[in-house]
Amino acid sequence: MITNALQFLLHTVLGLFTIALLLRFYLQATNAPFHNPVSQAVIAITAFAVKPLRRIVPSWGKLDLSTLVLAWFSQFLLYLGLLLTQDFPLLVAGHMVWIALAGLALVGILKFSIYIFLYAVILHAILSWLNPHTIITPALNALTRPVMLPVQRHVPRLGGIDLSPLVIFILAQLLLILIVTPLELQLLRLF
Repeated sequence: MITNALQFLLHTVLGLFTIALLLRFYLQATNAPFHNPVSQAVIAITAFAVKPLRRIVPSWGKLDLSTLVLAWFSQFLLYLGLLLTQDFPLLVAGHMVWIALAGLALVGILKFSIYIFLYAVILHAILSWLNPHTIITPALNALTRPVMLPVQRHVPRLGGIDLSPLVIFILAQLLLILIVTPLELQLLRLF
């Protein structure tokens, strides 16, 4: 029972921290405005770790690599913590375990990234129907633009209805089913 509680805490705390870091990375990469409560909260939650690491990990163009490194490290710690709560013999397991942990951390970032864009597109679509003038709409516009524009170019509107969020939802689910989940299962077999 304590093991389950520890695993739940690891998933929750490190998962939410990874999401916050990835949101910060993608909001910066898409030049989203940071004058809204969500962006300000993301900055406040992640600043304690990002600021010191920026001295070591430089940005690459407009991409803040320190947030990406921290997101990877957060996922690495998550999977390492999960192994330790299961009494996995980590010190005698060999080097493949560390490679698998690094790979699982990358897959975790990929999975969270897909979910971030998927839910941002869904939220953007819902807000466009209910209240398109909310304070987070400019940030959602910037965040969803890289995935929405290519799909909107190829998917015509039907009677004025934009079907691109539905297409993005289907594509995201296919990516998760066909690529992310098999990769994750392959890496988990190394344990």
